[in-house]
This record gives sequence, structure tokens and C-alpha cells, in this order.
Amino acid sequence: MSGPLDGIRIIDLTSVLMGPFATQLLGDYGADVIKVEPPTGDTSRGIVPALHPGMAAAFLHVNRNKRALVLDLKIPAGLTALLRLIEGADVLIYNVRPQAMARLGLTWEAVSAVNPRLIYAGVFGYGQAGPYGAKPAYDDLIQGVLGIPSMVATVGDGIPRYVPVAMIDRTVGMAAVAAVSAALYRREKSGVGQSIDIPMFETMVPFVLGEHMCGRTYEPATGPVGYPRMLARERAPFATRDGYVCVLIYNDKHWRSFYRMLGREDELAQDPRLRTIGSRTEHVQALYAMVADILLTRTTEEWLALFNTADIPAMPLSTLDSLMDDPHLRAIGYFEPMEHPSEGPIYQMRPAATWSESPPDIRRLAPRLGEHSAEVLLEAGYSNADIEQLAAAGVTFLG
Repeated sequence: MSGPLDGIRIIDLTSVLMGPFATQLLGDYGADVIKVEPPTGDTSRGIVPALHPGMAAAFLHVNRNKRALVLDLKIPAGLTALLRLIEGADVLIYNVRPQAMARLGLTWEAVSAVNPRLIYAGVFGYGQAGPYGAKPAYDDLIQGVLGIPSMVATVGDGIPRYVPVAMIDRTVGMAAVAAVSAALYRREKSGVGQSIDIPMFETMVPFVLGEHMCGRTYEPATGPVGYPRMLARERAPFATRDGYVCVLIYNDKHWRSFYRMLGREDELAQDPRLRTIGSRTEHVQALYAMVADILLTRTTEEWLALFNTADIPAMPLSTLDSLMDDPHLRAIGYFEPMEHPSEGPIYQMRPAATWSESPPDIRRLAPRLGEHSAEVLLEAGYSNADIEQLAAAGVTFLG
């Protein structure tokens, strides 16, 4: 069976993480993704660890289901080749600033003149109508301007720190997939392409303020920003006698079950802090501190068994190593062993969603630099002699 985007051709001008993650997802969905790289290759090819130059582990995890084409777009012949590819493409996606695309001559106006059905998707830092529009952006910088390190400082030791995962890049990458898919659906009805900007900053603001806007939702404000439960220092994995457990005692049923489990049901009715979700939120720090003291009295295994019986949401605390050996992931075959043509045996994280029809799949592993240059240029109408000339002139690289 073919994926849901089978027959869609995507020109991928992205690099490093955010854009490549988005285009990999589109490739998993069946699209023919042509990864266009400069002769030096995507920067992420050089990240360590790597078994061979240009094939870093980080690169392998965001560039499967793509064909690799080298084009030097600063050489006129390279730009001409790209425009020939655009003529037959459905989507062009880039993650440099729009100003850089303009310098290359690849504005929406220029490419839509070549292909009016094209979806032209830009994934970059900030909306172009504001004063941040021309600023460079990386995951760390967007975390900072969103205030995430400040919140980490509030619940931690007072020192602002970035969250140690590329949460912005991957979340905005998924937003780009949603936007491109919706634009393709609209084009099927209208026959007309369009330009889409997916700015990192604005995309992520609701992830922060959706919960934390609180009293400043209203005009005039009824209170400060900040959702107390999420800003409680005690909102963390709870220490047990021999480790940690992650548990969320949240709704009325959970609290009743917790007190029943402890044999202290009478106390539940006598404590006004526990009557409603509103009163629990107001007193969340004290309540979490109380739970923390209680959980120190048993082992992690004992608590997990009790919470499971009481139907209270709880999980063990993983590490990066233990996550790789998680029993659930092992049972569903999440880490697929595969044989890469140049890197040998590797693991790939398979697409998470299950589909009754047109399931996403892994058709090809991350390509070597320029691995498909000749193949793609032949499809664009170049002859073998033309391609050899382009390679000799440094326009392309035949990997």
C-alpha cells in the first residue's frame, strides 16, 4: 500500500533539524522528497557520532525517505536546474530566512511564476510583519524569547536553563507538516498553490500561554499570568524509598482513590483544599509537598503496583538508556533494525501512528551526499552528458 501523500513531489531546501524533520514526516507519508544540498552538504552531516564522514547519527534520524541532490544555487546553472525541478513539484519547503531566499532569486513571486500550483512553505524564526522578522532563530533562542528558561528557573534552582530536547524545532516541524498537508488539500479543490509562512515564535506562543495566560486572558486582567500547578516546584517526579515515580493525582476520582488506597478516606472530606479542582490548584504546592512525604514511605515498585490497582496515572521515571530498552517500545517493534547501504546495521524509529489504509512507512534510509543527483537530474530532462558537465563545473556532485 502507498502512503497518503504518494504522488506528491517535495523540493526540500531545509537543513539541520526543524525542516528536515518536517520533510522526513512528509516522506514517511509517501511523498517523493528531493533533498537539495549545497556541495558542502547539510551541516548536520558533520555532527558526531558518525561511522563515516557526512553520515552522522543525527542526520540519519531526520533524513530518511528522501533522495539527495547536490546543487550549488549560487551558480546560475544550479538555480536553473532547481527551477526545472520546481516546474514539476508540488511543494517547496525551506527553513532559511526569507531574505536569503530573495537573494537566491527564489521568492514566492519568482517560483509561482514557474509553477502556480506550487505550495511554497517557509519555516523560520519570526513573522515577517514584526520587528523580529529578519532575526536569525534557533531552538535555544526561541525557548529563551518564549520564557521557557525563566519557568525552569522558577521551578528549579533559580538558574534559567533550556529544556534539553529540541522541542521547538520538532514541534514547529510538525506544524509545518500540518500546514503543507492542509494547503495540498485546498489546492485539490481550487487548483491554485499558495505561500505559507510557519514562524517558530508565533507557533510556539500558545504552547506557553495556553495554560499560563490565566488572569491576563481578561480585560481588565483578573490576576497574574502563570498556572500554579505547572509552576509548583513540587511538580516533579516524586522520590520514593529507592528511586522515583511519576504520578498525577489530578481529578476528583484520582484523589478519592488515593485516599482510599491509603486508608484515610475520612481525611478527604475534612480537608477543604481537596474539594474541587479549583481549590486543589490554589493549594497545589502544599498538596504536592504532602504527597511527596507520603511517597517516601514505600519503594517505587510498591507504589506503581498500588497506583495501577487504584487506576491512578503513574509511570516509572526513565533515563535515556532505559528508554531505549522500554518494554512497551520493544513489544511494538518501535526501533526497527535496518541495513543501511553504507552505515551497516542501524535502528530507525518507525512512524508512530497506525493507519487502516495507506500507512506511512520507511522506504529508503538517509542518503549519502549527492547519492541521487544523476537520477533526479535525468528525471528533470538533463542528459547524461549535461549532468557530467554540471558536475565538472561544480554545480552538482554525483555521490
